[in-house]
Amino acid sequence: MKCPRCVQRIHRAAASCPHCGFTLADADARFGDEDVRIRSLTDTAGILRRGDRQCVEAAMEKITCRFPQLFVAIYTGSLGEISNIRQFGFWLLNRAAFEDVPVGKPNEAGILITIDPESKAAGMVFGYLLDPFLEEADTFECLSRAHAYWLEGRYADGILRAINHLDSILSKRSRQARRDPEHFERRILGPAHLGDLVRRIRAGHRIVAPEQESTEVTR
Repeated sequence: MKCPRCVQRIHRAAASCPHCGFTLADADARFGDEDVRIRSLTDTAGILRRGDRQCVEAAMEKITCRFPQLFVAIYTGSLGEISNIRQFGFWLLNRAAFEDVPVGKPNEAGILITIDPESKAAGMVFGYLLDPFLEEADTFECLSRAHAYWLEGRYADGILRAINHLDSILSKRSRQARRDPEHFERRILGPAHLGDLVRRIRAGHRIVAPEQESTEVTR
């Protein structure tokens, strides 16, 4: 995985980033250390019209029905500095108490898309239970599908493109897992230890060229 702050590669079970020392406590200091009660679709920025919300919620429900072990969440809001969106997404997936997600479905099985329309930034993170089936390159592809739509302010269309591509990736990995279950079982790690850097929640790619590691979705 990559550190949410310095974006250097680190071991997922590290107590802190060996490069910059980042821990969940650092994110708590910036965003708060208490659980945040929100719904899986939280449009704080108000970028989705009523009809848009219905379409997005239907797409979220569809992917949950196809893959009942996981859930998709979306958060929109102004986050301030653009460099914070990776840290914020990581923090929110750790701290969120999703009111409309079954209690028995942990955040470690969640996929969170964060959109900051003010700074024109977006990010995507997922829990460690999805490690065998998703990679950072996959989150980059999903956000790339939405890139052009978000530039035009068509946020719902972009979200739908991202979710649809996520669906196709998970479907492909599911078929591969059925053909070669041992390969995927070897990629599954045990539960996170108390104090793990990210409680095994991975920071996703940001939009633009992968080698730049930028969150910007501007031209």
